[in-house]
Formats: sequence, C-alpha cells, structure tokens
Amino acid sequence: MLKLGMLLLIAPILLLMGVYFWELSDVRECTYAGGYWDYLEGVCRDTPQPFVSWLERHPWLVNGGMLLSVVGIAFCVVGLYVKRR
Repeated sequence: MLKLGMLLLIAPILLLMGVYFWELSDVRECTYAGGYWDYLEGVCRDTPQPFVSWLERHPWLVNGGMLLSVVGIAFCVVGLYVKRR
C-alpha cells in the first residue's frame, strides 16, 4: 500500500508540472516572437489577450490531480501505520 501511495502522491504532481511547463514554453515562444498568447484557444495572436488562469481552464485536471495526491498521502499513512505480515 505504501508503494501505491507514493505513486499516487508523486505522479499527479509530475503530470501537472509537465503539462504546465509544456504550455509555458509555448507562451514564451509566442511572446519572444512579439505575439500575445490566447490562453483560451491556445494559439498566438497579434492583439493583446486577457490572462485566464490554468485552474480556470483545466479545473478537473488540477483538482483531480490534487485529490489523487491526497489519496496517496492517506495510503502512505496507512501503509506506514499497518504492520507488515
């Protein structure tokens, strides 16, 4: 149970960070080219665009990942508390 808990604790965080930084590289590439990133459409535009947070655009991914991490913490606690057979 401890190994499953560690997997559930770490994997969602790494997935969220990977997806976030993937999008961030696209945003930086767009701004270096002199454009403005459209967060809702995910494309580079010529006119200024409003900022829309990542949580507003992907609520299920963010909240689901954090929920899996909390479940992973619970599994780790149970795995450390219960004696091995």
